[in-house]
Amino acid sequence: MIRNRRTRIVATLGPASRAPETTLALAKAGVDVFRLNFSHGTYSDHKAAFESVRAAEAAVERPLGILADLQGPKLRLGAFKDGMKIKLNAGDKYRLELGTFEGDETRGSLPQKEIFDVMKVGLDLLIDDGKVRLRVTEHGSDWANVECIRAGTLSDRKGVNVPNAVLPLSALSVKDRADLDFALEIGVDWVALSFVQRAEDMAELRKLVDGRAACLAKIEKPAALESLEEILDHCDGVMVARGDLGVELAPEEVPIAQKTILRAARRRGVPTIVATQMLESMITSSTPTRAEASDVANAVYEGTDALMLSAETASGEFPLEAVEVMSRIAARVERDPRWPELMDAEHANPRGIVADAVSAAARVAADASGAKCLVAFTARGATALRIARERPLQPILALTPYEKAARKLALVWGMESRVITDPKDVEDMAMIAAHAVSFFEIAKSGERIVIIAGLPFGTPGGTNLLRITNAE
Repeated sequence: MIRNRRTRIVATLGPASRAPETTLALAKAGVDVFRLNFSHGTYSDHKAAFESVRAAEAAVERPLGILADLQGPKLRLGAFKDGMKIKLNAGDKYRLELGTFEGDETRGSLPQKEIFDVMKVGLDLLIDDGKVRLRVTEHGSDWANVECIRAGTLSDRKGVNVPNAVLPLSALSVKDRADLDFALEIGVDWVALSFVQRAEDMAELRKLVDGRAACLAKIEKPAALESLEEILDHCDGVMVARGDLGVELAPEEVPIAQKTILRAARRRGVPTIVATQMLESMITSSTPTRAEASDVANAVYEGTDALMLSAETASGEFPLEAVEVMSRIAARVERDPRWPELMDAEHANPRGIVADAVSAAARVAADASGAKCLVAFTARGATALRIARERPLQPILALTPYEKAARKLALVWGMESRVITDPKDVEDMAMIAAHAVSFFEIAKSGERIVIIAGLPFGTPGGTNLLRITNAE
């Protein structure tokens, strides 16, 4: 199944979609990567979803990636006596204290010491996704007096965000570490880390993963934007997680942050996902709003590798329709005569690296020779990622001997990945490429194709060969 669009689709599996027949329908509709959200569900749920994806993969005969999304540390208020709800108006005073006692009208509990470690006068605390804003007026090592800036209600275990501070805690909670072990054991292809604040968070994840999956950073904290380049040093992918990012940033700042993240990642050839509320209304409606359609389209115009559906497919009433709508919007944008200009507007500087120079030359050669597609022979995916960063307008066929690499590349812009045996030599390589593009109907017999590879074959990161030949 060769898609008619370059932009990829990530769909979250849940009660509405993890059944084998529904997962298969979503794959046929165009899902490239399936997300397992470890904030919800049991291990048996996730194992069943994993098996549904692998069964769908066999049926559609193309690699499907599986992304394990770790919950990350959750900061929450404690409980309140008898489940009471505390209404605060603007200007009201309140007190927060370290501990696990039950709160009341005068004070509430914050169980996380790390919040008090960064406490300072003027610091804002956002409660319940920012519905309530509290500002610290005075504090000690285990208490803080606050003033209500944005009115609302405090109740049991509502989430707490601290937007203007880097909290001294690991991005991997005890739960995350157990979830990570399970996800790697069943064999996921990607692992996403939530609430990344600094490069050390991703370095810790990479050490634990130890090459068994690709690592993706979810950017949902302002602190992460300040350390974006350093975080990208440790990433195989990055997600613009606009939900929590939108809680801690002003609404007008979120689109700017999205563009900043996408541009920085593309310069490095790091795959990107734009996520959260893309087709939110389709949780209960069979059609999206026009504003949602524009939001999806804008992400495609910005050149993101992938778009993500969350509750739309996990628990919504119209999971299949949501995928079909997203696929149609992406395909329509890519037919816009102005879209190629945007993809060609910016290219990374090869920086004197041979592999980068070959990839940049391949894009130019494909245009100049009228080639119908590019074929990347790749061991772990580095060669394919380099050519995808160039955003060529021709389809890219990535051929790899490793199933894991093919599934990882399912997330990447414009990429069709397939598993083959390593070529014996350069002539064998040309024959395999010429046959593959004809077999998958990417190019017709006699049409030109551009091949890039690294010699010797099977050596990661050694892209050094460009060849132009004809389809079989």
